[in-house]
Amino acid sequence: MKILVIIPARGGSKGIKDKNIIDICGKPLIQYSIDQSLELKKNGLVDEILVSTDSLKIAEIAKKLGANTPFLRPGDISGDKAKSIDFILHAINYYEEKNVLFDAVLLLQPTSPLRDLALLKDTINLFKLNNANSLISCYKEEYVNDLVMYKASLNNVLEPLNENHNKGVRRQDHGSVYVRNGSIYLTSVSYLKKTKQIISDNPLLVAMRKSDSLNIDTIDDVKLLKRAICK
Repeated sequence: MKILVIIPARGGSKGIKDKNIIDICGKPLIQYSIDQSLELKKNGLVDEILVSTDSLKIAEIAKKLGANTPFLRPGDISGDKAKSIDFILHAINYYEEKNVLFDAVLLLQPTSPLRDLALLKDTINLFKLNNANSLISCYKEEYVNDLVMYKASLNNVLEPLNENHNKGVRRQDHGSVYVRNGSIYLTSVSYLKKTKQIISDNPLLVAMRKSDSLNIDTIDDVKLLKRAICK
């Protein structure tokens, strides 16, 4: 199975300037995902590592770090409203025009860098073993569920999502849920092209720790990440 790793890294960021290349412990944030991908390639588990970006600055950094940046992403699939499937299909089409075909795409967002290499290896092997359409990473959530969730009206009156919210149902009796954390997406190319969707109706699960599910979106997230990995 030939696998294309795509690391998406737009240049624009509203919350944090140059978020994808912000310095984290002496490395640009994107390097953590690139380094993980290079290890996978070294072990024969992936075949190509592409950074899809609209930024020449990010492209040059990614290339120096060992990733491929053969093009800059077109503007119509780079804005705030652009969907991930758009740049994924754009990358697939780019390679197919050069007669380079892949069986699956591994999407690694640079803003979710806390991935264990052993877990990534197990993820790919699980996907291959099951001949799956898609796989996603999640963390197990023991507390948050619809028993403790509400919608708020304009006058601050709460509407419960679960009619048993005030019936004394114990969390243990309700059960846990799995929450998608955005760290790992692995999808077959045939499914991507057929449905234009990254996640199938019943994706395979790869479970990650909640503490490893940090997604960098704010300055506070950056501070938490630095505490987690800076020595």
